[in-house]
Amino acid sequence: MQGISGSGAAGTGAGTGGSAGQFLSSAGGGSGLISGGAAGGAQPQQSGGIGTPVSGGNAGGGSKRGRGRPMPGPGAGGVSSYKIGEAAPAPRRKKRKAPEKQIPDRVAALLPESALYSQLLEFEARVDAALARKKMDIQDAVRTPARLLRTLRIYVFNTYANQAQQANQAMEMQNLYLREPPSWTLRIMGRILEDSNEPENGAPSAAQQLQAANNPKFSSFFKRVTFQLDRNLYPDNHTIVWDVARASNHVEGFEIKRKGDQEFKVFIRLEMNYSPERFKLSAPLAEMLGIEVETRPRIIAALWQYIKAKKLQNPSDPTIVNCDPSLQKILGEEKLKFAFISNKLQQHLTPPPPIVLEHAIKLSGNMPVGHACYDVQVDIPAPLQKEMNAFLNNIEKHRDIEMYDDMICTAISKINEHRRRRAFFLGFSHSPVDFINGLIASQSRDLKMVSGQASRNAEKERRSDFYNQPWVEDAVIRYLNRKPAKTAEVPGST
Repeated sequence: MQGISGSGAAGTGAGTGGSAGQFLSSAGGGSGLISGGAAGGAQPQQSGGIGTPVSGGNAGGGSKRGRGRPMPGPGAGGVSSYKIGEAAPAPRRKKRKAPEKQIPDRVAALLPESALYSQLLEFEARVDAALARKKMDIQDAVRTPARLLRTLRIYVFNTYANQAQQANQAMEMQNLYLREPPSWTLRIMGRILEDSNEPENGAPSAAQQLQAANNPKFSSFFKRVTFQLDRNLYPDNHTIVWDVARASNHVEGFEIKRKGDQEFKVFIRLEMNYSPERFKLSAPLAEMLGIEVETRPRIIAALWQYIKAKKLQNPSDPTIVNCDPSLQKILGEEKLKFAFISNKLQQHLTPPPPIVLEHAIKLSGNMPVGHACYDVQVDIPAPLQKEMNAFLNNIEKHRDIEMYDDMICTAISKINEHRRRRAFFLGFSHSPVDFINGLIASQSRDLKMVSGQASRNAEKERRSDFYNQPWVEDAVIRYLNRKPAKTAEVPGST
């Protein structure tokens, strides 16, 4: 059998895992849909026309008609005095300014000791850059994790109970109805061999036990495990299948228990769960490269080494490969770009065949009986894989660093506030009168800005030339038109 070596084991195996007949299926939940909309309400249209006096007005002088058109009512020509409000886009939120950690130059000039803090900031920036580079390297290593080639030793054996050979024939006939029915139990389990020189029956050391605890569980190396029992003895349930897609969790071994008192052969079909995925090479490709089952990147690398060893690159264009007879037999072309070789190799790569084990269920002899062991080459994650994942998870949690950054930013804000206060009192101490005058002028400008009178100039409004400008007459007429009219008194009225 290719890819597996089997031998009889003198030792015995112990410990069992979960049952091979247990499955777990999960169902996904639905998702809700939320729909929303906004309706624009109708708002009355306000008239902003400017009124002017009309010749030949009313006797009472009460009403004046403006220049603009009269606003039509709801029934005037079917035109509504309302318009549909249009939804305006939401104002863009301003990005929150990042907290300032640098000491301003004005403060640095006053505090020579701040140079040490600036040096610490530069050192922190270099440390952050180094951590960012190391994080990217670890992320690349996690995306393409390193795998170690190890040997998985598989143990297969069975036990039996309440068989006829175990009891006296007389006692068997006497307690026929009191005895439990005969049964047998098939167990399959395995472990990773850490050292090729490890003794077969030697007790593992403490370091080996710790490493074995970190290794993947036995069932994680398989996609599917199928047990074929004798159809004549077990017609209803002669096939038992364990599928990783339906399993709730991984186990350290499989155990099958059935009733029966007859010996037979069981076939165990193991479909390996290679990570990364492996492929079986076709006969011509395997003969050329000298490998039979391998991952796609390693197959491409082996083919590239073959091309370089044979000097098959085109001198004028190194991206083109001049195929030799062996390569032409596989690719079917004389010249081909190396980027297209991967597609050409697809027809020469097939899934690796499953491993089929044959075990004889024996119901006599010293237990466990029929024990055998098989070695399979598997890939396991590098020992530092978990540590790298933990490092990436912990590096994102900067609670302590963020707390100290907030404290630094708060201290910088207080320093700036003290600098402004110092400048305030220092200016007052140098020239109190000029400082107070400047402060009053600044407060006056701020007050005008708040009240909306920033465009007015009180000094110009005090002079008569200000009221002799061309716009004054029009402004007076507008002011009088906006002023409410008073009702005239008729003579003789009471």
